Amino acid sequence: MEEAGRNKILPNTLRMVAWEVTRSCNLACVHCRASAVCEPYPGELDTKKCKQILDEIATVGKPVIILTGGEPLLRKDIYEIAAYGDQKGLRMVLATNGTLVDETVAENLIKSGIRRVSISIDGPEAVSHDAFRRVPGAFAGAMAGIEAMKRVGLEFQINTTITQANIGKIREIHDLAHGLGAVAHHIFLLVPTGRAKEMVDQEITPLAYEQTLNWFYEEEQDCAIQLKATCAPHYYRIFHQRQKERGSAAVAKHGPAGPGTHPLHTMTRGCMGGISFCFISHRGQLQPCGYLELDCGQLTEKSFPEIWEGSPIFQDLRDLGRYKGKCARCEFIKVCGGCRARAYETTGDYLAEEPFCIYEPGKAKD
Repeated sequence: MEEAGRNKILPNTLRMVAWEVTRSCNLACVHCRASAVCEPYPGELDTKKCKQILDEIATVGKPVIILTGGEPLLRKDIYEIAAYGDQKGLRMVLATNGTLVDETVAENLIKSGIRRVSISIDGPEAVSHDAFRRVPGAFAGAMAGIEAMKRVGLEFQINTTITQANIGKIREIHDLAHGLGAVAHHIFLLVPTGRAKEMVDQEITPLAYEQTLNWFYEEEQDCAIQLKATCAPHYYRIFHQRQKERGSAAVAKHGPAGPGTHPLHTMTRGCMGGISFCFISHRGQLQPCGYLELDCGQLTEKSFPEIWEGSPIFQDLRDLGRYKGKCARCEFIKVCGGCRARAYETTGDYLAEEPFCIYEPGKAKD
């Protein structure tokens, strides 16, 4: 691996866009990035503007578009937006809490071109999941939504945010995802933004973070469904370290780049914010990610390509020579990058070193 990767500009190939099409939500989750509530939010983009943005995105590339929220199914035009993106050749997927999904909704999602739905499950049973979602019946609603999707053949994955409250149950949640018939299980490490700022004490420790991601690597070796760590850039450093330990057999299984070739499975790098991923807020603000709430440009004022190519913040994130602290010295910077949102929340500097990383650069160079 190259020495630290300093003074290297990463290519800005757009692979994925998360789009908060609405901030309204019928739940009130304790970790919510958006602090969403079930009421209208002023300034949300109308259907015409959403289609224009999809037109603009399609001129940059053919990324996966994640329609998220809030709860995206609260938008009456969600099927129209999804269908328009699908017609543009974009891979449309949807993130929901599952409680509003029945067979009719699931069938309409398929008809509108939605390729996959993610359902958030943060506990293996009702007591723990409902406590996280702060709405009684949330677990039962999500399970009913999953069953409806299974009946009509709509592909789904399970997303789980790991905290102190559920880290001891992650194995049970993973087994549940497998048993439900999910095609994938994605884990997210809590980033203390939005309502989750009140949960700083629920962040797992840096050591537990490392142990969890090593466990995740072990699980991935023989798991029948796809596993992916999100908002956990350390995993990509761990992956390369463990691959080196395992040698040619691991490379034969995964290839040199990582597990999977499916658009939603392909491993690229840890923090993709502003590099191959971006986030669109409900009002059209372009950000590196949903947790790094920096104004990189307003889509009500500038075009998507103009912001994606020209934002100074995006340009900073693509230039590894601008990173600071031990991230700047690390030989894994090109595959990890550290969580820029966690660095910003901790220090006020999105280029600062990742505060939750226990790895010391130079200990295991390739």
